[in-house]
Amino acid sequence: RDIYPLVQKICDLHDKISKLDNLSPSKEVDSLFTQLVTTCSPPHPIDVTKLCTKIQRIRNTLFRLCGKADSLLEKHYSSILISLENPITNHLHLFPYYSNYLKLSQLEYHLLTRHFNPNSNPTRLAFVGSGPLPLTSIILATHHLKSAIFHNYDIDRSANSVAEKLVGSNPDLSERMVFHTKDIMGTSSDELRQYEVVFLAALVGMESDEKVRVIEHLSLNMADGTILVVRSAKGARAFLYPVVGPACLRGFEVLSVYHPTDDVINSVVVARKCRETSGDFATLLVTNLVIYVTPGIAHRCKSNSNGLLNG
Repeated sequence: RDIYPLVQKICDLHDKISKLDNLSPSKEVDSLFTQLVTTCSPPHPIDVTKLCTKIQRIRNTLFRLCGKADSLLEKHYSSILISLENPITNHLHLFPYYSNYLKLSQLEYHLLTRHFNPNSNPTRLAFVGSGPLPLTSIILATHHLKSAIFHNYDIDRSANSVAEKLVGSNPDLSERMVFHTKDIMGTSSDELRQYEVVFLAALVGMESDEKVRVIEHLSLNMADGTILVVRSAKGARAFLYPVVGPACLRGFEVLSVYHPTDDVINSVVVARKCRETSGDFATLLVTNLVIYVTPGIAHRCKSNSNGLLNG
């Protein structure tokens, strides 16, 4: 299939988005990101790793633009929520894609139970790149892992400030959620070894070498046998999210990989930290395939589209 029309359209949208003065929610911003997602969503055999250097630079710019727009959207709604009474109990549905997060978190929970003793759910989890509206952590904590402690990491102090205010309105969650404003690369082994599960948001480590460094840091510092959940992309969707392939996951045994072909944008990789053997890590193995659905990208799309997912 000729890839030129696809790449040209994506480049045109990149140029238009790059010229925007502000990526805060607006009719123009919503429209352009919706067009971008609609263009990239259909399954396509394109291999983005084989594209020229110029296009790779455009991909990296799109990752950053999407990440910025998503953060602004989440801050907007988180600020609205904290102005209301009992927002977590009564008002999370105001976020346009709350139902997507409910679906995602239920699937995440059921997937995690495949890799834990049925009578022993994880009790300490970390989410890296939780953002100003950490819905994944909130929903897992309130619906599925009702006694677990969640540690949310984000490098953006303002994002954590808003998220802490939101969570602080709920007596239960305020006791079970901790927020860390720090680069995960500066997190010690003693700290990371506390967690049984670590989630890595799609836009943490936007360039491939950044992503590899983050995962290498996790592999060196997570406890043996703990679970890492990473979001990835395939085909044209790799213009929206970085690709996480086996080469990025040295030190982990890949338990599950799912590349959607429908309107779900994200691919998902679930892996277990290997034991070190003779100074090296065990070989990566793909042991099974599971369906693991995520909302996708661009919160601004209508109900037949998808929402960009960080927290």
